[in-house]
Amino acid sequence: MNAEDFAFLKELVETPSPSGYEQPAQRVIKKQLDGIADGLYTDVMGNLIADLKGEGGPRVMLAGHCDEIGFMVQFVDDRGFIYFGAIGGVDPHLSPGQRVLIHTDNGEVPGVIGKKAIHLIEPKDRDKVINLKKQFIDIGCSTCDEVEALIQIGDPVTFAVGVQPLQNDRATSRAFDDKMGAFIVTEVMKRVKEQGIITADLFAVSTVQEEIGLRGAATSSYGVNPDVGIVVEVTHATDYPDVEQSAIGRVELGKGPVIARGANINPVLFKLLVETAATEEIPIQIIGVPRATGTDANVMQLTRGGVATALLGIPLRYMHTPVETLSLSDLDQAIALLVAVVKRIKKDSSFIPV
Repeated sequence: MNAEDFAFLKELVETPSPSGYEQPAQRVIKKQLDGIADGLYTDVMGNLIADLKGEGGPRVMLAGHCDEIGFMVQFVDDRGFIYFGAIGGVDPHLSPGQRVLIHTDNGEVPGVIGKKAIHLIEPKDRDKVINLKKQFIDIGCSTCDEVEALIQIGDPVTFAVGVQPLQNDRATSRAFDDKMGAFIVTEVMKRVKEQGIITADLFAVSTVQEEIGLRGAATSSYGVNPDVGIVVEVTHATDYPDVEQSAIGRVELGKGPVIARGANINPVLFKLLVETAATEEIPIQIIGVPRATGTDANVMQLTRGGVATALLGIPLRYMHTPVETLSLSDLDQAIALLVAVVKRIKKDSSFIPV
C-alpha cells in the first residue's frame, strides 16, 4: 500500500464513528470522493452514497460500513464516575484498564475505565468477568457537576488507540471492522474513475449502523435499488492460536481477500469473482457459509425483489478488540479484484441462477 492510501486509511480508521455517530468518518470519505463521483449525497439514515454513471448497464452497489463498536455515556454518579453502555458487540473482558476518549461537541475528553487492583480482589473472584454495567470511566473529576460541565449523556466513547504498523505489511488498530471496507469501496470508485468509462452504473456506499442490526444497508440498498451488490467486510482469520479452523475454514492474513459461498451469495456473481481473480492473477481464499452471513450482504440480498449479492471478506485477527490486525496487502488485492469485476459487468450480464 502506498503512502497516500495508507494516510487515508489511517485517518478514516482513527476518526471516531460508533454506530449512530458516523458523521465524522463520513466527512473523511466525502472529502476523498469530492470531484470524483458524478453524484454524492447523504441520506436520512446517514449513509454516504456516491455514484458514477456508466453506459446504461446494471446498477452495481459496493458497500462497506463505517460504524465501529464503542460505548455511550449513560449515568454520572455523585463522585464523578461515568457509567456507560455498549454500542455493538463489546467484550466486557477487554474494557477494564483501557484508556478511552469521550467524544463531545467541544472535543475529546480522555478517560480510563477503572479496575480494582488485583491486591484488593479476593482470589476466588480474580477470574470473573466484571459486568459491563458495573464498569465505569474516570476522567479525573470529583463531582457530578464537574463531569457534566464537560460531557453530556449520550456522548459516544471509543478506545483511545489508533493505527500502528507491524511487521510483514501488517497493521493493528481498533475499528478496522469495518472502516477498511468503506476505505476499499472508496478506493475502487476512485480507480474506476481514473480508468475511464464503464458499462455499469456504479454506486459506492459507506453504510451506517451495521453493528446494531445492519440498519444502514437495509435502507441504502432499498434506495439505490441495485441489480448487483458486493459487500466488503472483515472475516475471521483462523491462523492464530486457539481458533478452530474446521468451524470456519482456513483463512490466513496475506493470502488475499476471502470470497464467501452459500445461500446468501448469488452463484453467478460468485463465479464472476473467482474467474476474474484467476484471470487477473489475484490470490483469493474461499469460505463456505451455509446460512445468512450476519453482514450487510444479508439485508442487501433481500431488498425489494432481490439483489444478486456477494460478500468479499478481509481476514482479520482479534475482531472487536482494540488490537484488530490485518494485512495491508489483502486490502490492495481486494481493490484490484473489485475494479476488475466492475469493468466486466456489461449490459447483457445476467445474474439469474439457472
